[in-house]
Amino acid sequence: MIKYFDHAATTAVDKEVFEAMKPYFMEKFGNASSVYRLGKENKEAINIARMKVAEAINCNMNEIYFTSCGSESDNLAIKGIALANSKKGNHIITTEIEHPAVLNTCKSLEKQGYRITYLKVDKEGLINLEELERSITPKTILISVMFANNEIGTIEPIKEVGDIAKKYGIYFFVDAVQAIGNIKIDVKDLGISALSMSAHKFYGPKGVGALYVKEGVEFTRIQDGGHQEREKRAGTENVPGIIGLGKAIELANTNIDAYNKKLLELREFYFSEIGKRIPNILINGSKNNRLAGNTNICFKGVDGARLLYELDKRKICASSGSACSAGLLKPSKVLLAIGVPSQIARSSLRVTFGKENTLEDTKYLVSSIEEVVKELRR
Repeated sequence: MIKYFDHAATTAVDKEVFEAMKPYFMEKFGNASSVYRLGKENKEAINIARMKVAEAINCNMNEIYFTSCGSESDNLAIKGIALANSKKGNHIITTEIEHPAVLNTCKSLEKQGYRITYLKVDKEGLINLEELERSITPKTILISVMFANNEIGTIEPIKEVGDIAKKYGIYFFVDAVQAIGNIKIDVKDLGISALSMSAHKFYGPKGVGALYVKEGVEFTRIQDGGHQEREKRAGTENVPGIIGLGKAIELANTNIDAYNKKLLELREFYFSEIGKRIPNILINGSKNNRLAGNTNICFKGVDGARLLYELDKRKICASSGSACSAGLLKPSKVLLAIGVPSQIARSSLRVTFGKENTLEDTKYLVSSIEEVVKELRR
């Protein structure tokens, strides 16, 4: 039986989520933009899902827009806000360790004349708030900082960044793809102007995401087409996916405390056992400001790709970093950014726990890693 330890990459659809989605594939198949009952009922179902998302992050339902994924939400937020506010300025501040969906969006805007500041991070992956404030100019229109890093699990000081953004009257966008389902988020309390999420990270279906944009924040649509999502995101609504996202976020927020307690226990057992049984390792990321289920360890003298291959032979699924960068031979940019030497960065293993993992699974994982690392070091 496969032992799955890559929940930062994706999660299995929860049974309750799947059951909620099923009627919308065949029985309730209407186009939500249609004027007849079959369509109107689906429009109502979408708005119920919209309300569930809004309740989960404490905003109004008219501030939620459904998309196809977290990457689309990132693009729509950053490009949309940049284009709509270009007369106010052309400067954006982000970090060196953002997800490629954010970094590549910023690089795209640089080609259009926008100026981007990429904040450095310390050895734990945390930004320097003083450096952030020093980077602000009269032309700064947007600050973009991810809530939690997808590779090393570090949680950024979002509340403090929100306070700085408010102080200077700058929009604040947060990529929360890794955080939703793992952290309770109140966008009003945190001073967030826009926030992205993706359902498949919290036991919902793939192919659907959402974007929160605070009322009053100007952003431009970047996709031409119909009038869906209040003229901001064209395309026929993915009704089953949206229903699934709504159900998944409802379940995630209801069970978040118990979920984190379980994951933290597994994580601490894993860290402890690996530390006792395998020498010459480097734990990456913050010890305290970290997602409960995230671990990232470099096993010095071991090739990360070989380690993954040998673990896969033992039916263990893990990763060496972002799933969006899988297959690349280069060392992780995130690990390089926190000061890990290139050769050591190539030996990294990211293990991310989820609700189906058990202590017995984790014991098997530790024993397997110990066995493989000894073999490879020989």
